[in-house]
Parts: sequence; structure tokens; C-alpha cells
Amino acid sequence: MKAVIIPVTPFAQNCSLIWCEDTMKGAVVDPGGDLDQILKAAEDQGVEIEKILITHGHLDHAGGTQELHEKLGVPIEGPHIDDKFWIDQLPVQCAKYGFPTSYAFTPDRWLEDNDKVTVGNQSFDVVHCPGHTPGHVVFIHPEARIAIVGDVLFQGSIGRTDFPRGNHEDLIHSIREKLWPLGDDIAFVPGHGDMSTFGRERQTNPFVADMNFG
Repeated sequence: MKAVIIPVTPFAQNCSLIWCEDTMKGAVVDPGGDLDQILKAAEDQGVEIEKILITHGHLDHAGGTQELHEKLGVPIEGPHIDDKFWIDQLPVQCAKYGFPTSYAFTPDRWLEDNDKVTVGNQSFDVVHCPGHTPGHVVFIHPEARIAIVGDVLFQGSIGRTDFPRGNHEDLIHSIREKLWPLGDDIAFVPGHGDMSTFGRERQTNPFVADMNFG
């Protein structure tokens, strides 16, 4: 499995292009916008995009989803159905923040905890991690020891919970009870900023470090 990070939108959101080296089939994770950049990255790498994966319904992660779906005719998988209310608001939210026109969409597959998604011959585990949004999901590749975590966790920080239906306690539980047990060695791509590892954040992240919990 290989991946490249493509920062998109004025919020510098980490869109990921991931692909299977055996088949060169790939997926775009969180196409928030700037679709020309995403498509060029796929062309440069020789990747055939076969699906779109969504971690959650915020505009900088999902704003370009319907347009990309229409351009490529590929299915959309994710997030969890509890983020439907965010996806339905995409046109209003994008107008509010000055983003290009966006469209609501209905995924071909809503994702649940413990689901699996495939990209070429590769398989990712789905972990439902509510808190930043109620329907947020994380994609884990167990063999490659890499996770795409959206806005659940950042290097040195965690996702905001002051948006509608955000919940700080849920977010802390998602990180500590659902992500940490997967292994300190897992490297993760956050929704914004630099990569880190679960182990590093367990030691140093002031919001979720082990030392802050009895």
C-alpha cells in the first residue's frame, strides 16, 4: 500500500491518495476540494481511482465529494450515517465559509464500526470514532501500520468538539479506548498538519497522554 498527502482547500486539509501497488487501483480519502490537484496526483502516480472514502462530513473533508463522484463515476464509502446531517448542510456551509459551490451526496455505503473497505487488493479496518462529529470514522491498514484519522487526532492536539453534536468525552474515549489499543507503532495521517504515531501521542499529547489518566 502506498499513499501521498495532498493538502486541499484554504484549511490545508490533508486529502490522501492511497493505492494498491499490485493493481494500481486507488482511493481518494476526504476530497474537500481542489480536485484538479487530486486528479493530477493520481495521474502522476499512475493510479486508477476506484472509490472515494470519507472520514466525516465537514466541508474541508467532504466538499468536493459529489463533484469527484460525478467526474469519475466511482462509489463513495463513508462516513457513518450519524454524519448525514453534516453532509446535507454542505452547500450552506461552503457558502458560509466562502468555499466553492458544493453539493450534498448520499454515500453508496455508510460505514459501521468493524467494517472493512478494500482498495485494490488492500483491506482497511473501519473504526467509528465519534466526538469531533458523531459519524466520524478512521481507516486503519493493519499490515502497513498506518491510519487515516481525519480530525480525531493531531500531532499534539485533538479535534474540536464545539461544533453541533460534538462531544469531548466521546472523543477522548474514541482515542484512548479505540485507537490506542491498535498499537503504539501505528503512524497516522491527521486531517491537518504533520504525521505522528499513536505511541508518540500517548507520551506527549497534552489532551490524551497516558500520564494524564490514572
